[in-house]
Amino acid sequence: MTYNKTIYFLATWFYLGKMRPAPGTWGTLGAIPLIFLGHFLGEWGYLVLATVLTVCAMIVSQIYENQVGQHDSSEVVIDEVAGFVVAMTWVPLFSWKAWVIGFLLFRCIDILKPPPINWIDQRVSGGVGVVADDVVGGIIVNIILQIIFTKTSWLGLQLGTPF
Repeated sequence: MTYNKTIYFLATWFYLGKMRPAPGTWGTLGAIPLIFLGHFLGEWGYLVLATVLTVCAMIVSQIYENQVGQHDSSEVVIDEVAGFVVAMTWVPLFSWKAWVIGFLLFRCIDILKPPPINWIDQRVSGGVGVVADDVVGGIIVNIILQIIFTKTSWLGLQLGTPF
């Protein structure tokens, strides 16, 4: 099998997708440095980062899929990276509880694939399909985190904006 090494490197998110067991969990963990750095871009900068990463993940996933001829291979984890970055959008940077809850919720949703995520996973093909279910999962997790953050003190003290 021949493939572009750069695409493989990105699709597996620096080869984390090759780690076993649970490559999706490793890929999600691999998003943490990017999320941490992204928070220093400010609210709108982070949103731009999440958007650009999502589009790039779709492109990389499509190219990878074309090269290997397999849809949504388990070693492709750039979709988990994009989904977790979306999940942590505008979430307090220094709230370890938010990070843990966000990580656990994201992994549960990614594994269980509740509706509408299962519909997307089964019916949307190509790179968009690889990434879209994770991004929708990330949006759902983000909504849950924002509700928890604004309506409770579980994630720490609310001091104005999450940033």
